Amino acid sequence: MVADWSGSLLEWEEELGRLKARVGRVFSRAEVREMAGAFLDGLLSGVERKTGWLMAEQAGLARPHRMQSLLGRASWSADALRDGVRDYALEALGDPDGVLIVDETGFVKKGEHSVGVARQYCGTAGRIENAQVGVFLAYASRFGQALIDRRLYLPQSWASDAERRATASVPEAIAFATKVAMARELIAAALDAGAPCRWVLADALYGGDYGLRQMLEERRQPYVLAVRSNQPVRLWTQRQGFVDTHPGSAAADLPAQSWTRLAAGEGSKGLRLYDWARMALSWPAEKGFERWLLIRRNRKEPDKRAYYLVFAPKGTTLAELAGAAGLRWTIEECFERAKSDLGLDHCEARSWHGWHRHMTLVMAAAAFLAKLAADLRRSAFGSALGKANETSPATAAAA
Repeated sequence: MVADWSGSLLEWEEELGRLKARVGRVFSRAEVREMAGAFLDGLLSGVERKTGWLMAEQAGLARPHRMQSLLGRASWSADALRDGVRDYALEALGDPDGVLIVDETGFVKKGEHSVGVARQYCGTAGRIENAQVGVFLAYASRFGQALIDRRLYLPQSWASDAERRATASVPEAIAFATKVAMARELIAAALDAGAPCRWVLADALYGGDYGLRQMLEERRQPYVLAVRSNQPVRLWTQRQGFVDTHPGSAAADLPAQSWTRLAAGEGSKGLRLYDWARMALSWPAEKGFERWLLIRRNRKEPDKRAYYLVFAPKGTTLAELAGAAGLRWTIEECFERAKSDLGLDHCEARSWHGWHRHMTLVMAAAAFLAKLAADLRRSAFGSALGKANETSPATAAAA
């Protein structure tokens, strides 16, 4: 039956009920627990804008104040919910070959009262905008991907303004922190929580941070981190020995035989093929590990290159590094789905805890969808494996 493999028979209501019961432990009051469940229903519904009014109507409520109270006055911990969502997602997606990816995304805003809003670069818009920016952590494996942590970036203009902090209920313990420092904390928390992780991935904003690389190496955690073309590196070459240079210059000097054509995953038009090369870094590494400068080159425009610093177990192949580097896009897919379908960017709350509550509830809805997809993939993998292990009629007859 088509329904068997299309996913139409997935136990949506049963699994959603299990998720609600699981995260419901965060809410001590029954009415808040009920509203949290209704909020999840609204996020997963066809409501175009996930606003208090529209989701209240979806839930059959005459007014939105109970929905709004869930993000505002109600007493519950967004971080406790985050922990539950992370555990749920890791149980669904966890795999020894899984990866952690950190990145930020922006939320364009009007006015100046929403917590953390400021004129700052917003990747969503591709320019400086009046926006909030959040740093997020995703987990991805062969079974799918999901956001598992989040933190709002608080610009210095906000962090040092006592009046604005009080108005937006920013906790006293929250001080100014760079996005990179926030990323280090998110990654460390996931690793401490037991996330099975083959690689940590990030773009050049984070890959250029020595502190992040040092933290991961102390944990013996492999990484493939993008860096800019002018990142200082020390390479070892047979002709010159130790050379202090930068990735852009080093790549330009590579001979043709240094490049290998490999796929960096699959895109909408098929395999994403690039030319890849790597060069050994001279910095000492932990026992059993090695360091590389990894370079990706566009096949049609050879001057378009991307660069990565790599900390990898000895014997790791170039193909594996290329495959790992290509997985960074999975967090972009998480952002796209969470914004397009689940209202990640529809947050109406202006307070610190309101922002984190909204984001975490959206993450819960996204983890639910990821769990359903992961179950379907596991079923498909199991069926394929079973067929591969079956004895063919011809083989059976020959026996």
